[in-house]
Amino acid sequence: MESAETATSRRLIGRAIGTVVVAGAIITGLIVWRDTNVQPRTDDSWILANLIGIAPEVNGPIEKLCVHDNQYVKEGELLYQIDPRPYAYALERAKAEQVTLEKQIVNEERAIAAQQSAVLSARASVETAQANVNAAEANIAAAQAAVLRAQAGVASAEAQEKLAADTLHRVEPLLVRQFVTAEDVDRASTAQRTTAEGVREARSQLALTQAQLQAALAQRSQATSNVSQSQAHLQEAIHNVTLIDPYLAQREARAAAVKTAEYDLARCRVVAPFDARVTQLNISEGAYAHAGQQVFTLIDVRNWYAIGNFRESKLKAIRPGMAADIYVLAKPTQRFTGVVQSTTFGVTPENVTFGPYLPDVNRSLNWVHLATRYPVRVRVDNPPPELFRIGESAVVIIRGYRHGIQH
Repeated sequence: MESAETATSRRLIGRAIGTVVVAGAIITGLIVWRDTNVQPRTDDSWILANLIGIAPEVNGPIEKLCVHDNQYVKEGELLYQIDPRPYAYALERAKAEQVTLEKQIVNEERAIAAQQSAVLSARASVETAQANVNAAEANIAAAQAAVLRAQAGVASAEAQEKLAADTLHRVEPLLVRQFVTAEDVDRASTAQRTTAEGVREARSQLALTQAQLQAALAQRSQATSNVSQSQAHLQEAIHNVTLIDPYLAQREARAAAVKTAEYDLARCRVVAPFDARVTQLNISEGAYAHAGQQVFTLIDVRNWYAIGNFRESKLKAIRPGMAADIYVLAKPTQRFTGVVQSTTFGVTPENVTFGPYLPDVNRSLNWVHLATRYPVRVRVDNPPPELFRIGESAVVIIRGYRHGIQH
């Protein structure tokens, strides 16, 4: 009887143990499934923030250093100042050159106005000379007509004088024979002298008109010469007119030089572009700063991130917009919330070198080979600027979408 009871008891205990083992396996499986598919987590995480190297844009000795290493600075706060005197002198010189150019432009405008007046005067002279030529042409035409009239008058006077002389020659022999009276002979003689005088006057008038024609021809020649001379003066005046375009082209260059000098002078003061923390500051006042050469580093404390390296098998459960919990080693009991910002789509394969283009995530832990892990960036909500440090260890747990809403 006792032996049967013992056997029954043992069977019941075995069944209970089996049930517990099966339940434990199921619970463990559910936990693993949740951690893998619902709330994946990783302790291979670290804290990151954006950072920039502070480098001057101008050269010169550091005249004033206003920060120290690891100092917290606000946006717009003065970090350091480079000796501004050379750049102030350069600005004064650029402004003086700009003023000088403007004065040159004013003087050139006045000179050009005078030159253009000379062109107008020369053009007026050409027009006057051309008018004189036209007047001389008219005088020549009038003189030629007068010569023709005088020539006709001479021919008429000569014909009348010949007729009077012929009449006198016919009348004189008739006086002896008393066919005419002495009075008739006197009238014929008077007519002959009168016509002869008319011939002399007509010839004088012809000579006068011919002289007037020659004078008109000479006047036209002089006027034509004056036209050529005036045109030459006009061309010279036009050639002497200078252009102001080269000076106007320099105006923009001088203005740009002033703006550049103002920019360089302003860049002697280097201020914080955002709320940040100073790090890697290893210089003192008096050090010579070179343009483009980093002086120290600023950590952007406005935004902090947790970079969690998740196994590739867990990535299917992680999407941008999901909520996450973050724990840091400095305060392991304090929970920080965040949101998944992105998942990495590439890492450097094992035994392959891509250079600095892809993250290099170690896949071996001692002798155990791990699945490939991809960095997931989680932005921390309302991060306290005094708590986080770049590179500190963290744990990231993905909680799913907030309030059940997918972003």
